[in-house]
Amino acid sequence: MTLIKMLLSQQKSKTKKVKLMTSQTPSLSFEVFPPNPAVGNEKILLALDDMKGSAPHFISVTASNNKYNIKETTVPLADHIQNDLAIPTIAHLPAIYLSKEKVADTLRELDAVGVNRILALRGDIIPGVEPLKDFRYATDLIEFIKAEAPNFDIIGACYPEGHPDSPNQISDIQNLKKKVDAGCSSLVTQLFFDNERFYDFQDKCTLAGIDVPIYAGIMPILNRNQALRLLKTCENIHLPRKFRAILDKYEHDPESLRAAGLAYAVDQIVDLVTQDVAGVHLYTMNNAETARHIYEATHSLFKHHSQVGAL
Repeated sequence: MTLIKMLLSQQKSKTKKVKLMTSQTPSLSFEVFPPNPAVGNEKILLALDDMKGSAPHFISVTASNNKYNIKETTVPLADHIQNDLAIPTIAHLPAIYLSKEKVADTLRELDAVGVNRILALRGDIIPGVEPLKDFRYATDLIEFIKAEAPNFDIIGACYPEGHPDSPNQISDIQNLKKKVDAGCSSLVTQLFFDNERFYDFQDKCTLAGIDVPIYAGIMPILNRNQALRLLKTCENIHLPRKFRAILDKYEHDPESLRAAGLAYAVDQIVDLVTQDVAGVHLYTMNNAETARHIYEATHSLFKHHSQVGAL
């Protein structure tokens, strides 16, 4: 069985392209994740030092909701990026397994190091682990932060092809509108490979009255294992014909797959910027070389700031 047959799901959709009209200068930002404590921080610190040279508008730091150790992982890494590297930072906060007391404590920890931007998430449900009831949805977390720490800027997550738990995209966008109304100043999308899906999603958001900036999440696919992980975790994502052809042709040619994956991501970004996207958020997987390649190929499309624009 070829890799593409493993990746493909039954997806048939027709979309129309809608040009996004904004007056905002597009941003280029990165996402990183804290390493496993057993591995240590040396590798990510070296990668971040390299990424600094690409002058990202901001860097977001993920948080795992299956270890409940945000204080020991996300907070110190966000502190380093914000204060040692002087790059504006966003800390992820998944709250489905956190109590209000734990969230309030995390907000105080972040505030103490000057990180006042939160990507507010429900977080994934872990099979066999009963969630707490303090934050059933991301909207509950957003409302709590607005009341508990009104000085924080709150960013929301969104899904151009629909959240896996939503019955349909209409319901998903209705819930997204609730998040924005609760206090999100901007949105960052899940990764996608079909820009047409993003444009269609953006158009639907506009019709729903969602008028905050939406930052497009892009992840270069560089190897076969990464593609297989994508199959397991992002089953709702449409794979365009051009992307499927890359996976098929270079399944057993790692060097060519990496080159083609980077080229595909660059092509996506160029198209997004020409359509006036608010910004591009690059899922780096802690790979400084990938971030540098994307930056060098596209940096003339982005005007760099010392502060995060709408964020």
